[in-house]
Amino acid sequence: MSFQGLRGILFDKDGTLFDFQATWGNWARELLRRIAGAETGRARSMAEALRFDLQTGRFHADSPVIAGTGDEVVGLLAPYARMSRAALSELVAGEAARAPLAPAVPLRPLLTRLRAAGLRLGVATNDYEAVARRHLAAEADLFDVIAGFDSGHGGKPAPGMLLAFAEKCGLRPDEILMVGDSRHDLQAGRAAGMRTLAVLTGVATEADLDDLADAVRPDIGHLPTLLSLD
Repeated sequence: MSFQGLRGILFDKDGTLFDFQATWGNWARELLRRIAGAETGRARSMAEALRFDLQTGRFHADSPVIAGTGDEVVGLLAPYARMSRAALSELVAGEAARAPLAPAVPLRPLLTRLRAAGLRLGVATNDYEAVARRHLAAEADLFDVIAGFDSGHGGKPAPGMLLAFAEKCGLRPDEILMVGDSRHDLQAGRAAGMRTLAVLTGVATEADLDDLADAVRPDIGHLPTLLSLD
């Protein structure tokens, strides 16, 4: 697959711009502590629902959190939360906004280089838009679009967010590269008619993703070489 002629890059956030396990393992532990308090049995039940290992602080490869929306996470926790769904949603979003971020690579130098090459940049995440904007506050000026599942275009694997980015930037879908770490990301890219790049800073392996990817790389730091910007 040729990567010539690209005019835009659309990134997933978690597992792509940020290392998934390093960022969200600590978030999950703190969130479950906040909900369960001293009730260790309830914490274990919620961890199992999320497919999260409380002892290692890591998500299992089949965790629905990896590619799920914020609403889907709330739905998994709601049977154990003993609070209203609205209050739980507020708690999940609040803890997500405070998650200890672990960038996959130094973001600003990479994004600045891509912008200097004339590329339009965006983020399409199944997280809340407000959380994404908080996580990317230091780089927000480098993105044309930051969209979440609640931005009015739906969540991945549907292509709504991706097509909205194309329309906003005045680009054809085939001029855009969708970069992600999950099958949901790559399925959305395929559905939108975009080229796709899989990165391995999430939980999925190359074998999990390569049938949906035009290329697989360890992380987004390989983009300049892939796009012949070096």
